[in-house]
Amino acid sequence: MELKDILARCDHTLLAQGATWDEIRAVCDDGMNFSCASVCIPASYVKQAAEYVGGKLAICTVIGFPNGYSTTAAKCFEARDAVENGAEEIDMVINIGYVKDGRYDDVLREINAVKEACGGKLLKVIIETCLLTDEEKVRLCDVVSRSNAEYIKTSTGFGGGGATREDVALFKKHMKEGKLIKAAGGIATIKDAEDFIALGADRLGTSRIVKAAKGSLSEKERGY
Repeated sequence: MELKDILARCDHTLLAQGATWDEIRAVCDDGMNFSCASVCIPASYVKQAAEYVGGKLAICTVIGFPNGYSTTAAKCFEARDAVENGAEEIDMVINIGYVKDGRYDDVLREINAVKEACGGKLLKVIIETCLLTDEEKVRLCDVVSRSNAEYIKTSTGFGGGGATREDVALFKKHMKEGKLIKAAGGIATIKDAEDFIALGADRLGTSRIVKAAKGSLSEKERGY
């Protein structure tokens, strides 16, 4: 697979608590230079980043992040606010406690409420696979498949574990046709990226693939 095709599937990500505007701006520059799918950044920087990129790159942000246990109303407010500020894509964290309580209908209702608050923008649903059993993952594949969201996503990267090849393969087996998969967390090398894409990931959430690409391309090829 060509490197440019891998990069086109990457949500170039910076979600560290101490991220500064200079760092966010650098991520945006990389996202534009390498034609990434989006940059995924904290909500507080969405407006500034959207103005900075001027429509040349999709801005993605996270809501209910990273724990997922804020109220549905709070998540909907976050989603609307992010979209008003210029976000084109929203990655939401489900309420994992609802899953542990078997409240899958409530999870579905929340996803659809957030999707409505997105005003037509893309929604990815983070289920935090490292905290779930395989049975719970399969049930959530069904929930997200029946929801109005476009994507299921493996991980926040803050829950103690990231994407695994096994989880992406499980998603591919159980997600309804037409629903998409995002693998995130721990994708460190171009080989990792190729493996996840081959297993069925449509997007990759990672901070490292652009760094790897920088190491494999000449300055001329990078456009610098």
